[in-house]
Amino acid sequence: MEEVNQSTVTEFILDGLTDIPELQLPLFFIFLGIYLVTVVGNLGMIILILFSSQLHTPMYYLLSSLSFIDYCQSTVIIPKMLINFVTERNVIAYSECMAQFYFFCVFAVAECHMLAVMAYDRYVAISNPLLYNVTMSYQVCLWMVAGVYGMGFLSATAYTIFMMRLLFCKSNLIRYYFCDFFPLLKLSCSSTFINEVLVLSLGSFNILVPAMTILSSYIFIIVSILNIHSTGGRRKAFSTCSSHILAVALFYGSTAFMYLQPSSVNYLGQSKLSSVLYTIVVPMLNPMIYSLRNKNVKFALKKLIQKISIHSTRNDFH
Repeated sequence: MEEVNQSTVTEFILDGLTDIPELQLPLFFIFLGIYLVTVVGNLGMIILILFSSQLHTPMYYLLSSLSFIDYCQSTVIIPKMLINFVTERNVIAYSECMAQFYFFCVFAVAECHMLAVMAYDRYVAISNPLLYNVTMSYQVCLWMVAGVYGMGFLSATAYTIFMMRLLFCKSNLIRYYFCDFFPLLKLSCSSTFINEVLVLSLGSFNILVPAMTILSSYIFIIVSILNIHSTGGRRKAFSTCSSHILAVALFYGSTAFMYLQPSSVNYLGQSKLSSVLYTIVVPMLNPMIYSLRNKNVKFALKKLIQKISIHSTRNDFH
């Protein structure tokens, strides 16, 4: 550990994913590729939904909100992480570190609740299709999305306020690739008891409640699928459902492993792999899982490409 002479830390050094020199450049290109796919996939979904009138429904409105969250989540973490692969010392100022921690919490918590809202939306669509437009009206969707972001900002504010009360005077080396909860706690020279109680209580609410909502919704969805008489329709519904469940299990499983345990048993080596899943891999996979296998999205994309090509042809002609 790198010792610091001053009484309080004004900047941190991010240790990154690995300290093996031979892996730095390959990892840089791998994560740069992942980031580009994430940005194109999520921003592409937002633009497609915005400009395709047939996608102006509650389901796609929620999907565009998830894409925005995933884009922001990746942008908060990956660009700074990429610097770590190509520089000798990846320095981050204390204020920048707290800002990164704050916005990471906002979007991580928001994603937990957004996935639950989307599962509830699918449950309503399948169990009460005739009442779907009433139950999931635009006003209801707006309130749900407001609640998702409200929980994100409320939780992040609580986490960050108590994090900023801590003194960091042991070391300025964060053995991690971004300013996360437990890596920061390990550097504190003041009591972290309140912080740990806060993350276990709020974390339990933000992870377990949405996870149970999703589980309940998908149980009802699966029961409804079993009532489908067409074998082909049942197989297709199960295929879509299983890919959604896989994405959700990956996200909630890795977040629960990271945050629903005391810092005394939190191993940063194992946590790095776990956090890469929900901070980097899941935001990249979500547009593919929730959209690319969707007929309406494929049709809207084809139509938008045709519009763009016709428009560009007309411009060339003139």
